[in-house]
Amino acid sequence: MSEEEYEIEALGVEVSCQPIELYKVLKIANAVSGGGEAKMAITEGYVAVNGDVETRKRCKIYDGDVIQFNGEFYLVLCDAPVDETPRVKSVSASKTHQTTGHIAQEDPPQGKTSNKKPAASQTNAKGRSTKGKSKAVPKPAQIDEHTGRREIKF
Repeated sequence: MSEEEYEIEALGVEVSCQPIELYKVLKIANAVSGGGEAKMAITEGYVAVNGDVETRKRCKIYDGDVIQFNGEFYLVLCDAPVDETPRVKSVSASKTHQTTGHIAQEDPPQGKTSNKKPAASQTNAKGRSTKGKSKAVPKPAQIDEHTGRREIKF
């Protein structure tokens, strides 16, 4: 079978990096008013990439790809080389401990004693011991019968 060629008029969409997500190309081309509209049009099947209907909002688009939307054709143009490096967020150790609430502590090696002192008993402002006493739990806010809202105290 031979492949047929068609000549179409396409608007050039210049992007600064590749790959770029499909919904962003539609925003850059001003084919939609915003990202939400672009994502909705893509998921509902109104967008074709290189002749095939595409429903993935974050489909990777490269230089030379042709996008069809709303009766218009858009040709993606990019001079930058392809950047395929994965973007990984690094989490510091202190952040991990804060979010999980656990702090890793090593046990002292066998045969050695720990230099830690036992915790001193805690006292309140009047000098009374607070050990073994629970803190007062705040009373839940009252709900207004007319509005159904909780009261806010500052």
